[in-house]
Amino acid sequence: MNAIAIPPDVHALLAAYTRTSTSIISDCLDRLPGARLMPFHRIEGTMAGIALTVKVPCGDNRAIHQALDILGPGQVLVVDGGGDLSRALMGDIMAAIAEKRGAAGVVVDGAIRDLATIGQGAFPMFARAGFHRGPYKNGPGEINVPVSIDGMVVSPGDIVVGDHDGVVAFPMSQAESLLQRCHATELKEAEMLAQIAAGTYKGAYAAH
Repeated sequence: MNAIAIPPDVHALLAAYTRTSTSIISDCLDRLPGARLMPFHRIEGTMAGIALTVKVPCGDNRAIHQALDILGPGQVLVVDGGGDLSRALMGDIMAAIAEKRGAAGVVVDGAIRDLATIGQGAFPMFARAGFHRGPYKNGPGEINVPVSIDGMVVSPGDIVVGDHDGVVAFPMSQAESLLQRCHATELKEAEMLAQIAAGTYKGAYAAH
């Protein structure tokens, strides 16, 4: 199985999402569930890509290795490890493979390791925690199936966005309209900040 190419118009859409934030997106999604994962990389912006999902048994990363073989540019490797922290599912070698394949980033509902190396790089790596103990490699696992990341359902092909505040995901079918709402919210917040700076801000609940 080969990586699926992402159309140019989708790349443009993803680029637009790298210029917003998970907090804005979350507000525009009526604060629906997002993943409380932490960034372990050197943050230099917002990650946005298309989900390639993997579901693995607790502490086992065989299916992740298989997914790396089909991971392509612009995709986010989304790993449902059940939130288990007993063993790290990925480290710097696997992160380097994902980066070399042009992935937008990695999201792991579980633990990762090699934090010193990963922390020096800008390749996006989000996880629950770091732990040195390595994984099993027995399998089985599932690739490109709906997964749950800290209670947030992610389906193959969803857009995944991550930054300082965590990770959100949503269907591609919502992307255009959601982006418009994000832009409107950003304009509103910019106006509020300008009013605060000018000393004219009356509060979020002031009567109009």
